[in-house]
Amino acid sequence: MESYIAIGVLVAQAVIMLSLGIGLEVQDFKRVASRPYVFAVALLTQLTVLPALAYLTIILFNFKPIFAAGLMLLSFCPGGVTSNIISKLSKADVAFSVSLTAILSIVSFITVPPLIAWSIEHFMGSEALPFSFMQLTLITFLITTTPVLTGVFIRHNYMEFAKNIEVTLEKVAIVLWVVIVTGAVAKTFDILVENFKIIGLGLMFLPFAMMVIGLVISRLFSLSIKESKTLAIEASIQNSPMAITLAATISGGMVINELALPAAVYSMTMYLVALPFIFIYRSWNEESPYKKAASN
Repeated sequence: MESYIAIGVLVAQAVIMLSLGIGLEVQDFKRVASRPYVFAVALLTQLTVLPALAYLTIILFNFKPIFAAGLMLLSFCPGGVTSNIISKLSKADVAFSVSLTAILSIVSFITVPPLIAWSIEHFMGSEALPFSFMQLTLITFLITTTPVLTGVFIRHNYMEFAKNIEVTLEKVAIVLWVVIVTGAVAKTFDILVENFKIIGLGLMFLPFAMMVIGLVISRLFSLSIKESKTLAIEASIQNSPMAITLAATISGGMVINELALPAAVYSMTMYLVALPFIFIYRSWNEESPYKKAASN
């Protein structure tokens, strides 16, 4: 039975990423090339500041080793479909959000596995869960890189078909996202209740701090208001289903356990934190220079 659940989780994550890719056009990647400075700031924030703050969160809230490894795993994952939705609700730069998420997802099979391997060894030591690095890399490639590129291919070669299924696929992706997160919470509910005081506070602190730090960094580097909002959202809203899927893979037999708990809890706390920011961000509005540059 668990093998079927494991396969279902992998397929669900792949469909979620396919829904991201099928909404992308080659022009979206050209937008990144049009403003490399903006992309570089966002990339550095996502790949360095977020993991560093996750590490600080672990220390401040005294996470036990397996929760620490799980939180670091989550911090290495890129944003997801829901970060793009929040960008849209916040009147941020959706084109920038989608492009950044897509590129980070495409290269994640290179960046994520070695960082996960390091964090598990660092925090868990002799208690580290044995897993195949190559298997983790392959699964990351299959559930992130491959579906995103497949979606881009379909969009580029079968535009009308892609447009016809895009909205439906987005809805399916949201449902699958809820199923994965709910399943992870249900599977680890007793552990969650036992550790909620530490886990809950730490995972409220992290997205709030990243939202604020993301704004500060983007304004220090003179990004536009829309770009600043987008960077802050991308830095604080992570791809929880991806983290849960990889945690299940690492845990042996693909059984969702304590390693996935931080991602499951974060998938709830990050939206609680994001909600007031959405209302604040909606009062800021301007045309994005990123979008202007792409149209020139």
